[in-house]
Amino acid sequence: MALQMTLKQQRACSRTRARQPFSATAPAARSRRCAVRVQATAARNDLNSGLGFETMRDGVKVAAKETLLTPRFYTTDFAEMEEMFSKEINPNLDMAELNACLQEFRNDYNKCHFVRNETFKVAADKVTGATRKIFIEFLERSCTAEFSGFLLYKELARRMKSSSPEVAEIFLLMSRDEARHAGFINKALSDFNLALDLGFLTKNRTYTYFKPKFIIYATYLSEKIGYWRYISIYRHLQRNPDNQLYPLFEYFENWCQDENRHGDFLAACLKARPELLNTWEAKLWSKFFCLSVYVTMYLNDHQRTAFYESLGLTTRQFNQHVIIETNKSTERLFPVVPDVEDPSFFELLNEMVDVNNKLVQLDADDKTPGFLKALMKLPLQERFASLLIRVLFCKEKQCGSVDVAGSAAAAQLAF
Repeated sequence: MALQMTLKQQRACSRTRARQPFSATAPAARSRRCAVRVQATAARNDLNSGLGFETMRDGVKVAAKETLLTPRFYTTDFAEMEEMFSKEINPNLDMAELNACLQEFRNDYNKCHFVRNETFKVAADKVTGATRKIFIEFLERSCTAEFSGFLLYKELARRMKSSSPEVAEIFLLMSRDEARHAGFINKALSDFNLALDLGFLTKNRTYTYFKPKFIIYATYLSEKIGYWRYISIYRHLQRNPDNQLYPLFEYFENWCQDENRHGDFLAACLKARPELLNTWEAKLWSKFFCLSVYVTMYLNDHQRTAFYESLGLTTRQFNQHVIIETNKSTERLFPVVPDVEDPSFFELLNEMVDVNNKLVQLDADDKTPGFLKALMKLPLQERFASLLIRVLFCKEKQCGSVDVAGSAAAAQLAF
């Protein structure tokens, strides 16, 4: 959903630009009618020849193959989600923090932030070869993840409009943010002479089912880890401007605040239903989802070290910083989190990376017969499984929100 503003919106933006915390310097955008659907196109260009990308038609890329580590599209039991936040079914539902979040979203701090300028296409044309390939892959994964959030939040807003209008409106405004992000990234893909057909993805992507409470756990972590990834990249590039290969990253400071606000709302959802945070079951699921998100990111990023190196980052150091900071944020809400600062935690993850890299290399080997590859994989898969089990039983921290009765944090609070 590329940001396309009407003339009226542009005038409103110009009046509010002075009080915006940050705005990109750019010429005024052309007046267009707002649209949700994106059809970003670009002419074929020799810069992409030999990079191995397939196209559906001119300027439109075939989506990457779905794997365990690629961004997913999610669905849930929408009727159960309605019941969780229905004020008729739950008359004691604490709406104070949720209403505060609603006002934050209505303020729409980034309304005028996602405005492009002529430097985007110029910078994209200077990115060539292997670096160009990994940039396109990064943009595709990011666009898919943001668009996945848009679809989920939009459907939640539609389904909950009658049972919980305040929560429904927040989900609608979150879908607005995710639409802007996805459209902005998809337009960036067109700078590289490729784009995604998001309408086609909507109809043809596999949807993964999660129970409503699992959706809230997972999306909270996704938003918070997204915040720390974006702000860490932004701060690094501000300190090292020579590594700023493409202007997209200059937008990350305000962009990541959208992710932070989304995470704060999902935290408020969990606190409004304390049984999702103060039971033994909640403790098990909290730790499990933390580990799932951390391990997935760590393995995924270590398969793409060239991207982070192109920005002047060390993949392992960057990942560990993001996980540690995300965990610090999460321990102020979840009743239990893994102790990621225990030395053994990242030692296990590093071993998993080594084993996973060997499995990936075997998969890419076209010369070895299939049956022989399967045999060679067995000891590696066994080793990977044993490491994963050890990670699941790693040292943990008892924590939680001081606002939730029964949490370790509330028990330790002294007045």
